[in-house]
Amino acid sequence: MLDAHTEIAAVAICTPTHLRYSQARNALLRGKHVLLEKPPGATLSEVESLAELATEHGVSLFAAWHSRFAPGVAHAKQWLSERQVQRVNIEWKEDVRLWHPGQAWIWQPGGMGVFDPGINALSIATAILPQPFFLQQARLLVPSNAQTPIAADLSFTDPTGVEIEAAFDFRQTGPQTWDIHVDTDSARLSLTQGGCRLTIDDDVIVDAEEREYPGLYAHFAELVAHGRGEVDVAPLRQVADAFLYGHREVIEAFIE
Repeated sequence: MLDAHTEIAAVAICTPTHLRYSQARNALLRGKHVLLEKPPGATLSEVESLAELATEHGVSLFAAWHSRFAPGVAHAKQWLSERQVQRVNIEWKEDVRLWHPGQAWIWQPGGMGVFDPGINALSIATAILPQPFFLQQARLLVPSNAQTPIAADLSFTDPTGVEIEAAFDFRQTGPQTWDIHVDTDSARLSLTQGGCRLTIDDDVIVDAEEREYPGLYAHFAELVAHGRGEVDVAPLRQVADAFLYGHREVIEAFIE
């Protein structure tokens, strides 16, 4: 397609991760700017390889984390930059049957299971928290007929010793939960509804409809216009660490 339509200057790649590398490499070699939908690849190494290739060919590569463009995220980041974080609690729980019906790939290697939505929470946390953080322990609940977890409990800390707890679950029915709560030395910040609503103690700071993708694509256009790339693999690294370091527990089979 790219050879037949030379007028195409940029592409967005949103395919399953095991297909991403060859597609992105093909586009970069042809001088196209590339946006990689989250997660940017199946492995950290292949994403880093693509970043090097983009630099060599002078084109923009954007590892896009759409949840970072939720309405409350930028304000939360700014507010937390001036506070001392004391504790963080993340709850990201949704119904896999509602959001991924019939998508068997999510239970295969590279599909990430509950980390497919959970990485959205990690993309926000790695953006808004003032200090980098790292995994201390993880418990991964894996159905007996799957290769990836349906739920996960994660414990992180940062260089100052802050406790960061995360609970991801694909089995939640009814109202869905996409919340991050940060206790600081002055108040509690709550980023809920996937980042659409921001409150500080009882004060509502942001309460807006989801509009992540317009902001994401506008940012991509800005990167292209200025000849820059942006490849932040921090959220993917946190997921990789969980698979590397987590304790795996086999549970009952998942039947859709």
